[in-house]
Amino acid sequence: MRTAVLIAVMLAAPLGAQASDRGRGVEAMQATFGNTVVSHYPNGNWVKHWFDRDGAYRALFSDGRRLTARWAQEDDKICLNEIRPRMIISRFCTPYIEVSVGETWSGRDPLGRRVRNELVAGR
Repeated sequence: MRTAVLIAVMLAAPLGAQASDRGRGVEAMQATFGNTVVSHYPNGNWVKHWFDRDGAYRALFSDGRRLTARWAQEDDKICLNEIRPRMIISRFCTPYIEVSVGETWSGRDPLGRRVRNELVAGR
């Protein structure tokens, strides 16, 4: 199965998507539900991202920090909203791409740093 997944998420923002965007986003994100997006940094750090069907988002950083948010599809992007704890960046959206479990792709985090992302099976 191929699906759209987030390129690299770490921080994010407030603002919600319309209900019609929520339905499209859930369909596009099917492969991420029950799996993990891992963003790898050149220095060895990583961030694990979990997306739930109901719009919930959680992240765990290699240094132990945790984030929660709401994800939504907005046009051709996936956006994070209602970030807790609040971060420096108030809003982060990123284009989505189609990948399957086991695939990797390059991206940038909200601060512009390069990351290698992968979709791994399971949580």
